[in-house]
Amino acid sequence: MNRYPLWKNLLVLVALVLGLIYALPNLYGEAPAVQVLPLRSNLKADAALLARVEDVLKAAQLNPEAMSLDATSVKARFNDTDTQLKAKDLLHAQLGDDYMVALNLLARSPQWLTSLNALPMYLGLDLRGGVHFLLQIDMKGAIDKALESASGDFRSTLREANIPYSGVSRDSSVITTKFRDADARSKGEAELKQHFNGMDFSKQEEGGEFLLISHLKQQEQLRIQESAVQQNLVTLRNRVNELGVAEPVIQQQGVDRIVVQLPGVQDTARAKDILGRTATLEVRLVDDEHHLVAGAAAPFGTEIFKDRDGSSLLVKKGVVLTGERINDAQPGFDSRNNEPAVHINLDAVGARKFKEATRENVGKRMAIILFEKGKGEIVTAPVIREEIGGGRVQISGKMSTEEAKDTSLLLRAGALAAPMDIVEERTVGPSLGADNIKRGFDSTKFGFIMITIFMVVYYLMFGTVSVLALGANLLFLIALLSMLQATLTLPGMAGIALTLGMAIDSNVLINERIREELRNGVPPQTAIHEGYEHAFATILDSNITALIVGVALFLFGSGPIKGFAVVLCLGILTSIFSAVLVSRALVNVIYGRKVRLNKVAIG
Repeated sequence: MNRYPLWKNLLVLVALVLGLIYALPNLYGEAPAVQVLPLRSNLKADAALLARVEDVLKAAQLNPEAMSLDATSVKARFNDTDTQLKAKDLLHAQLGDDYMVALNLLARSPQWLTSLNALPMYLGLDLRGGVHFLLQIDMKGAIDKALESASGDFRSTLREANIPYSGVSRDSSVITTKFRDADARSKGEAELKQHFNGMDFSKQEEGGEFLLISHLKQQEQLRIQESAVQQNLVTLRNRVNELGVAEPVIQQQGVDRIVVQLPGVQDTARAKDILGRTATLEVRLVDDEHHLVAGAAAPFGTEIFKDRDGSSLLVKKGVVLTGERINDAQPGFDSRNNEPAVHINLDAVGARKFKEATRENVGKRMAIILFEKGKGEIVTAPVIREEIGGGRVQISGKMSTEEAKDTSLLLRAGALAAPMDIVEERTVGPSLGADNIKRGFDSTKFGFIMITIFMVVYYLMFGTVSVLALGANLLFLIALLSMLQATLTLPGMAGIALTLGMAIDSNVLINERIREELRNGVPPQTAIHEGYEHAFATILDSNITALIVGVALFLFGSGPIKGFAVVLCLGILTSIFSAVLVSRALVNVIYGRKVRLNKVAIG
């Protein structure tokens, strides 16, 4: 009567084996490591780089525990932090500026586990230590910048269209364009509407002047604000990369805030410097008159820069325009050849300068250079085919769609789109993080022990089965969090402890229902069957209501609340599986094959 079909037994067995495999890496801990990442598109993380890193370390008698190669980097794991720091300094000196050498932490898991993609959970800031910043974006500054740029573009557009106007002025969120007569105003309105579809226009007459009043549409303001947040996110990620932080958290919180968490970083001053750094973009002409000689100094009036492929180019020192004149850069396609391209919008001053520079240098190459930390890199160097006016520039060439997207992001992310202020700052020491881990682990351990004592004493054999099912539930939950590569925080550990308390309720319901059936004189085998069957509906109802709360916490919460909600929801799902299927399978093994069962140990 109480026997599972073969497929159910196999399902439980496979789930337990997979749970054990994917939970196991969390027992091995982490080791200090060094990560080497190529910074240029022509350099790859391959077997040659792995061999080069290995040779450099071997020559210095720095023997790593293990070395690995992935799609983006080479990693070397060491026994202690002293060796890690020596290896970092040595590799940085030997490999040069073409590679980023960063400190990291790697799991000590055996290779056979790693080959199965069995990886440990990431530890959050409150468990590993590090710095936490909450940054507030000045949205008014982003809107003001857009309006100031638009007022300059109005003048440029009207001049190019030969439409007479008396002046363009901006007062707060309104741009006012003055015309001498109604006919000029109508022509100006038509021209501006064609080029600025994010603006609302209205006519007004005052003191004999014909005015065209314009302001940003609500959806355009939202687009500008969202664009500012996304651009700042990209910029911050680019800057944090050089810190070499393992699993930094950089995410939007609310409409106008960004959370930056850097686990393992204790130098708050350096982190602030990285986050607040400004980058600049410059457009210069390539010097094709002189030939670049390897090892020779650059001719007078020129400089040598490397492009994205690692090739060197001679570039004139004279700056045509800077990145301050770029309003926007978006990926798209070349209208002629339908090839991937980057479309850049310049402000009025930038448009005028660019038009003059391209008119005077047709057939020559123009280099777009990104400067950060005093070092410049050529993003692209296209040939000027014709005079380019209107403030709209297209960069096209041999690039993929992904490269066009990356280039547009790089052009936009050279500097922050809107100013940001640090409104919250916290530093969590590594000792405090270790103490948090110990306290969280102890609370779960002692909670499990107390539940075990109660269940075994009160329900005897069925209590033992319930405890084993609870252990399976904990195993499944940790394995799922590891498979999802979730970041475990202190609220997440609280969620694990809470899950244990909630999960045992299901087994209590089953055990009490079996007791009730036995008291009614039902035979033990039938009592077991009826107990599981009738308790399932109650278990499902109670867990669904808890799951609804967990989903609501995830949807409407933020930060730590989301982490707690994820653990809670996963714990509810694993508890249903373990309380019903796993415990029933164990009971079937113990009692299911006995034809004449007169008594069961259930207290």
